Amino acid sequence: MKIGLFFGSFNPIHIGHLAIANYMAEYTDMEQIWFVVSPHNPFKSKNSLLADYHRLELVNRAIERYPNLRASNIEFGMPQPSFTIDTLTYLKEKNPSHQFCLIIGSDNLKNFTKWKNHELILKNHDLFIYPRPNFKSEDVTLKGNIHTVDAPLIEISSSFIRKAVKEKKEVPYFMPEKAYNYMKEMHFYEKL
Repeated sequence: MKIGLFFGSFNPIHIGHLAIANYMAEYTDMEQIWFVVSPHNPFKSKNSLLADYHRLELVNRAIERYPNLRASNIEFGMPQPSFTIDTLTYLKEKNPSHQFCLIIGSDNLKNFTKWKNHELILKNHDLFIYPRPNFKSEDVTLKGNIHTVDAPLIEISSSFIRKAVKEKKEVPYFMPEKAYNYMKEMHFYEKL
């Protein structure tokens, strides 16, 4: 089975994340998309992160009606910060019959050579690149199985949602309904 791994903090998950995952599931040869909830991205501060299990629950609620989308907590039990190559190695050991691909935004390409063992990632895994505002994937020259997809450009961000909630703005249409309701019920991001 060919599985696309969509790594992220998902702090919180929003409709942009789902639109990208849906596009990848429908317009590529990937059979499933796994949202890998990262406890700690080595390139980001951990200060503003909700607890891991809350972010996982937001993802689970957001995707529950889509059979080809899955939430993964694989990195919760791994050393932190999380490095993609370590997660890929672990997943391959546990699922030798699966082929794992990476789904990343074009904004990640500029720092991709700083990723731990990035050469091994490029050698052993396909990268599916979706567009991000102000970042063109053709500006980066990496060698490997890189597929630039013509997915819609999504300009919604988790930081926008967190800021809006803190400012007491209502943003129900930026998130899947069940994830939004959980966020409101739990009062997430109101006091950041």
